[in-house]
Amino acid sequence: MKEKVIVIGSGFAGLSAACHLAKKGYKVTVLEKNTVPGGRARYFEADGFFFDMGPSWYWMPDVFEQFFAHFGKKPSDYYELVRLDPSYRVYFEKGEKLDLSADMEQVYAMFDRIEPGSADELRKFMDESEYKYEVGINDLVYKPGLNLMEFADMRVVKGVFQLHLFSNISKYIRSRFKDSKLVQLLEFPVLFLGAKPQNTPALYSLMNYADMKLGTWYPKGGMHEIVKAMVAVAEELGVELRLDTNVEGFRIDSGQINAVKTNRGDFGADIVVAGSDYHHTEQHLLEPQYRQYSAEYWDKRKLAPSSLIYYLGIKGEIPELLHHNLFFDESFDQHAEEIYETMKWPEKPLFYVSNPSKTDPDVAPEGYENIFVLIPVAPGIDEEEGVREHYLDIVLNRIEKYTGAENLAERIVYKRSFAHKEFIEDYNSFKGNAYGLANTLDQTAILKPRIKSKKLGNLFYTGQLTTPGPGVPPSLISGEVVSNVIAKQYKTKTP
Repeated sequence: MKEKVIVIGSGFAGLSAACHLAKKGYKVTVLEKNTVPGGRARYFEADGFFFDMGPSWYWMPDVFEQFFAHFGKKPSDYYELVRLDPSYRVYFEKGEKLDLSADMEQVYAMFDRIEPGSADELRKFMDESEYKYEVGINDLVYKPGLNLMEFADMRVVKGVFQLHLFSNISKYIRSRFKDSKLVQLLEFPVLFLGAKPQNTPALYSLMNYADMKLGTWYPKGGMHEIVKAMVAVAEELGVELRLDTNVEGFRIDSGQINAVKTNRGDFGADIVVAGSDYHHTEQHLLEPQYRQYSAEYWDKRKLAPSSLIYYLGIKGEIPELLHHNLFFDESFDQHAEEIYETMKWPEKPLFYVSNPSKTDPDVAPEGYENIFVLIPVAPGIDEEEGVREHYLDIVLNRIEKYTGAENLAERIVYKRSFAHKEFIEDYNSFKGNAYGLANTLDQTAILKPRIKSKKLGNLFYTGQLTTPGPGVPPSLISGEVVSNVIAKQYKTKTP
């Protein structure tokens, strides 16, 4: 008889784990507390607008291709991909702006215009970033982080200095480039990794390769089309998806979970994979004797930011906006300090605006714009009364200032916001974080919370708070990694 696997959560990591385990021959059921699948990548429809609730950047297309290839499929079997060109626009102070072209030759030319001679430096930087990407994405992230010997790989050992594991990305970038706009452009991809660039290993310049060389893409219909595709793959493999099913605890006997308790009854289990929030699973669903980490351990973890998000339907166009827009017109360093060090609401926030109706007219009614605004904010901070309206006013005023748009507040026909409170309510997110653990050196690989429980023989974890870390592509990989750990423990033969 097939062993029964219960996967908690239908985010990218949970769905990935479910698909890989079903392919290996397990009988898999996914339990999802919300009424639609996708975790942070859910979507909703309101007044003719279709909003992705979370992830909006499609980077590392090779990771998605590899995922679907495991099941004899391609992304194009499920959704249409469009490469954005320009990839995005960055607004700086004094009205300056830069568009990142999808053509690298144009990017090199832009660097040389801004800082003569920097194109050659960028070419070297990209070569090093490509090496890091190949080692990092193809080797390091597939290690489950269960013991140090996993990393006794000669390619990694020999490449330690090329990987720049022990230098920070701020110093690494600033040793090559002097112009502040170029520095911010190169530091931007690590903004959501959970630490200031000064505390982020230079290994993560691999993100610059993903950004500039591999490009920024958009799945027509929205990011939730990826979730729909993964659900389709899972169901083809026989996975059962149970929505509106909230996990409340476990039935445990002799060091093994034998059932998962929910609001809809108990589900028998031979193996449990928690794609739910790791902290919530440990500290709230497990009794103290079965927890591997203390409350003090969790309080000392460095978390990636939370987010204050607005979903806006706006009448008329905002011609100056591209699909992706970064407003870096205030101090990058000050905002990073407020997110990661002083842990307070930012005084002059940087923010991101997605305008998918620029690419996909189906996500908004004709004559309207679909606008998604995200402000990175510190996790675990209290929300004061009126804070959401305060920051919306800041955002709208600065969009008007730099794009020439007028009367945005009066043109809003739909508005919804989402912050710490909703991250906790909807996802049981630790301190309302949006992206998991910070990717600092002391929280990398074997120093992350373990993918396999030490206390319960059949409990495993996947997702943003464990190996390999935050982001959509790493979450897809996390599901594959945990499935391989389970297959090895249970000596499963992959079909």
